[in-house]
Amino acid sequence: MTESILVGKSEVPVFIQPSMANRHGLVAGATGTGKTVTLQRLAESFSRIGVPVFLADVKGDLAGISRAGGDNEKVAERVARMGLIANDGFAYAPCPVTFWDILGEQGHPVRTTLSEMGPLLLARLMRLNEVQEGVLNIVFRLADDNGWLLLDIKDLRALLTHMAENAASLQSDYGHVSKASVGAIQRRLLTLEQQGAERLFGEPALDLADLMQTDEQGRGYVNVLAADKLVRTPLLYSTFLLWLLSELFEQLPEVGDPDKPKLAFFFDEAHLLFDDGPKILLEKVEQLVRLIRSKGVGVYFVTQSPGDVPEDVLGQLGNRVQHALRAFTPKDQKAVRVAAQTFRTNPALDTERVITELGVGEALASTLDEKGTPAVVQRILVAPPGSRLGPIASEERAALMRESLVQGIYDEAIDRESAYEILQKRAEKSAASKEDEAAATSTRSQGKSSSGRRRQTPLEAFVSSAVRSIGSQIGRSLARGILGSLTGGRRR
Repeated sequence: MTESILVGKSEVPVFIQPSMANRHGLVAGATGTGKTVTLQRLAESFSRIGVPVFLADVKGDLAGISRAGGDNEKVAERVARMGLIANDGFAYAPCPVTFWDILGEQGHPVRTTLSEMGPLLLARLMRLNEVQEGVLNIVFRLADDNGWLLLDIKDLRALLTHMAENAASLQSDYGHVSKASVGAIQRRLLTLEQQGAERLFGEPALDLADLMQTDEQGRGYVNVLAADKLVRTPLLYSTFLLWLLSELFEQLPEVGDPDKPKLAFFFDEAHLLFDDGPKILLEKVEQLVRLIRSKGVGVYFVTQSPGDVPEDVLGQLGNRVQHALRAFTPKDQKAVRVAAQTFRTNPALDTERVITELGVGEALASTLDEKGTPAVVQRILVAPPGSRLGPIASEERAALMRESLVQGIYDEAIDRESAYEILQKRAEKSAASKEDEAAATSTRSQGKSSSGRRRQTPLEAFVSSAVRSIGSQIGRSLARGILGSLTGGRRR
């Protein structure tokens, strides 16, 4: 039987049961109350029991999970205070780690193709309106119908240009394509490139199996996505993570309720996923969270307040850790009430009051028991991680990347023939054909001129000159007459 994950202790210890870990979870609390440390504690605990983990490092301080702790006085004090021992799953030890980075600076590059991303998520990423999204759907359909690979941004730009230039011939099969909409999408593509999104789209694309590795000791690899820069472009950050979740759902087989998850997925700054999201997308997120647990994936949202998460999604999060919230304004007070109401009531605890009194490293917690029933809320001291708190040196990161399981697999981009190259060759062939036709026409014309013309006699030349002169005079008179009618006539 897989050992339980200790979240923290009070009079009663609080555990996450591995068999219930795919019922998802929430880590919430105001800035500076200990959410990141709790996230690190949960991530290394999953790794220890053989569950691979994916998390985004939005502040740059989770890379320490790759190094053993033991040099932090506050952690040592907490360990002693809580009486943590090996049976509680505590040890100063590192986790096996793979570093990833869409920008390719602090980890192995992460890429996907436009085809894998799909028009719905891409439209969200570019903030397209309904008409523009319709045009984008046509682009994807056109690529599919012609067997053109849609891999990167230059493929999409080439297809948009092709559609604009051939809108009339495509209309009968695909409907009207507005050049204004095409132009708007192309401008949004330029903005995406400026944000670094061109590095996300391309090949080799991420193989999800590389996120689900274990080491020789049976510990799950912790996949750390460098996101301290990425989070500055919130749409790119949240859309990528949502894409990754959807790919996991599509590719993983059904496993029902396993003894432990196949993957634990932590979505930090989770409010970015739901901010300004269109209704159809929010519905898909809710559906995705509900169904992905049967694929053995546990999703843990990390955010400031439970109110950041839609109710339909919040209702599916069975394992909850709530750090302190502040109640200075009416809006804050409402958030506290919402947070208190998400827990199963403990008669011995005034949940709403305690939420505002919690110290750093304290939390209210409620998890699911072996039967899937939520336990009553408990006030706990969160168990500290046994790995190092804080960032690591660039030299340490580089050394870990050289030893990585995926070293050399994703580091160099591949640019194979796709829509851009196919359309470019077609354009070059068409241009060459037109040049050949123009050259042939010119040759025929020159042949007629040299073989068919004869020298005029003096009389013929005189007559031609006279005719041209008369014609010019008549032409000038007509011109004056027309202009005169527009300007009120000539003055004499």
